[in-house]
Amino acid sequence: MQSSGHKSKTVSILVLLTCAGSLFLNGCSWLNPFGKETNSAKMSATGKGVVQTVKPDKLFGIMPVYRPDIQQGNFISREMVAQLKTGMTKEQVTFLLGTPLLIDVFHTERWDYPFRLKKGDGQVTTSSVTVIFENDRVAKFEGGDLPSEKDYLMQIAAPKN
Repeated sequence: MQSSGHKSKTVSILVLLTCAGSLFLNGCSWLNPFGKETNSAKMSATGKGVVQTVKPDKLFGIMPVYRPDIQQGNFISREMVAQLKTGMTKEQVTFLLGTPLLIDVFHTERWDYPFRLKKGDGQVTTSSVTVIFENDRVAKFEGGDLPSEKDYLMQIAAPKN
């Protein structure tokens, strides 16, 4: 059986080790080891959607960090929107554009198709299409500068420099 003095010494050592480990882990975040992105961003609106380029930092300022390409949302091309016509049913719109990413519970007559592609090199492309229905038929639709299918394929399949 342990004496109470030995037990309190063990607890004190565990508390000390826990505090030291916590300080060590917090201290690592001050060094920025995983290359958080800098705020130096360049934005441009082209026929390829809104493109923002953010230059990522390097691991410990030396080695580049691998970052995968991340696509979120439905890609809607200029050609797809050209096929969209007023008077189409919701089923026809779903067949043409896919299932909408956002259907607001309070505005069921509005479908939103946001899209975001973040490349590993820091380039971010965003676009959005909104379809408004009246009596389950397309009343109007709007979208910003959308890329063509060819532009999108060049973005995701172009050889890396």
